[in-house]
Amino acid sequence: MAKVPDAQVMADLDASVAWARANGGDTAKLAITGFCWGGRIVWLYSAHNAGVKAGVAWYGPLVPPNPVSPLQPKHPVELAADLKAPVLGLYGAADGGIPVEHVEQMKTALRAANKPSEFMVYPDTPHAFNADYRPSYRKPAADDGWKRMLEWFKKSGV
Repeated sequence: MAKVPDAQVMADLDASVAWARANGGDTAKLAITGFCWGGRIVWLYSAHNAGVKAGVAWYGPLVPPNPVSPLQPKHPVELAADLKAPVLGLYGAADGGIPVEHVEQMKTALRAANKPSEFMVYPDTPHAFNADYRPSYRKPAADDGWKRMLEWFKKSGV
């Protein structure tokens, strides 16, 4: 996945939405969720496709790495003003790869752009807290996040 350009991922998701529309899917209720790498894609796709009604990003990276990859030219914090749908970000306060500082940077960018997204940061919770096949799994946070995701989608009409 790290070798796939963001532009290709956006095009692939657009093709998936077109397929769903052509095959009876109700794309008027389009939503997206993803975990880790996919959590970052939630933010990007919510900025890319005006048809998305809501997104839920589970511990997706928010700020550019150092160095920046030409395959990933923009990152969520840089696209906050371009969001076309509200995103619920679910993050762990003990995530070694996505510090709370990054979440705060994203919140600041969203406020500056007047974009109605929200965050839940779980105390003492690591990255991949919803991966029940890993030692990082935290059932209470995973269950709460799943409940919040379903409520977020319902509130957004999807």
